[in-house]
Amino acid sequence: MKLGFLLLAPLIGLAGVCSAGEPSGGFGSWWNGRGATGDWFGARKPVEDHGLTLGGKWLGTVYGVVGGGLQQGSAFDEELKFEAKLDFAKATGWEALEGLTAVGGVRLRDGMNVNNYVGASPAFNPSSYQGGMQWRLMPFYLSYTTPELLGIRNLLTVSGGWQNPYELFARQEDAKLFRNNVIVSGKGISSNGVGWSSSYAAWGGTLKVVPCEWWYAQGGVYMAIPDEGNTSNHGLELGGAQPWNRNGWYVLGETGVTPKIAGLPGKYAVGGYYWGLENTAFCGTKSDGKYGFYAMGEQTLYREAAPAEEVSGGKSDGKAVSAPAPKESRQGLRWLGYANIAPESNNALPFFFYTGLVYEGLIPTRDSDQTGIALAWGDYSHDQIVSEHKSGKTFVDTYEGVLEFEYRVQVNKWSFVQPFVQYVIRPGGDGQVANATVLGLHFGVTF
Repeated sequence: MKLGFLLLAPLIGLAGVCSAGEPSGGFGSWWNGRGATGDWFGARKPVEDHGLTLGGKWLGTVYGVVGGGLQQGSAFDEELKFEAKLDFAKATGWEALEGLTAVGGVRLRDGMNVNNYVGASPAFNPSSYQGGMQWRLMPFYLSYTTPELLGIRNLLTVSGGWQNPYELFARQEDAKLFRNNVIVSGKGISSNGVGWSSSYAAWGGTLKVVPCEWWYAQGGVYMAIPDEGNTSNHGLELGGAQPWNRNGWYVLGETGVTPKIAGLPGKYAVGGYYWGLENTAFCGTKSDGKYGFYAMGEQTLYREAAPAEEVSGGKSDGKAVSAPAPKESRQGLRWLGYANIAPESNNALPFFFYTGLVYEGLIPTRDSDQTGIALAWGDYSHDQIVSEHKSGKTFVDTYEGVLEFEYRVQVNKWSFVQPFVQYVIRPGGDGQVANATVLGLHFGVTF
């Protein structure tokens, strides 16, 4: 798989083509197309017109620990993912099946763990690719969205199968720009022993209701499978843990609004989860489950004006009249924030938050590039601290954080190069490891 990193080197050099002018001919069609694999000799669009969308993505990251941490060093890891989506109405030609789809995929991860040099807790790992290593079966499930019900389009979405709540709840697209695991994936929930990560999947389903364009509510019920996200099972623990009574219920709920404030879009939501597996509190008391709550927000703070484009007609003196582009510009400044709280009695990280800013198109002529900065912070449980003191531990976990800066260079529609800096604060949480500075380069290619 490390050939993927070598294959990206020519793309970095070809990035200069964009500034020198648009490529032309057959090369230009490929370079300006949707994916690195091109149009499959003309077969891509016909396949999609018949309802089958095939896709894939390679992501790789080089890390260098240049200060603090356990020691200086470098590492490389990567992820290769293939996905498929089937639209039953297009595939069969039956309009009655409109809104019914099936999705599924597989994933492969490998590479060295940069955290061996940093010494952070798994939650604050500078890499988000160290969970569920090697090949893994990803969720596969059916989903149905009502084309129109009670006069409302897309009112209900019902989905079920081998599914991951992580993909459906507490979603923030701009968070994916960053590289630290606690922002991209863990969100402070995984630190508490809950099945929350990109590697978890279980039997279950979700119901989502969107009664109007500015409000939604959704809930999900799944199996709670202990250790399902482990690398060793490759996502194939379809029968749950054995014996059967080791499994439990995993219940989630979320509701949110998507208002426009001064004409600028936003999203604000609250949610909660219950992880129904027996666990032991730090004081030694056993309980049948654990729970937590989260709140999140996204808001466009400033949006650049959409470029005018020429339209046909409307000529008064023989010249085309300019009109605003029909789509709103994505260029501008966006804020995102997230917080998670849980009881201190049986959750190692009862309080966690992150906040950040993303500017798309900050540099003139680089309209699709993204600049991001984020701060994430977590406080460890006081009950855990008391328990550790009683057990004779001298240095205990108190807090941990990370400050991260990113700049993504969008080479073309299907590839990017992204330098970044992470400053990991109090790695491991107990103050025994110096704050670590991590420099990195992240790459991506969509097939």
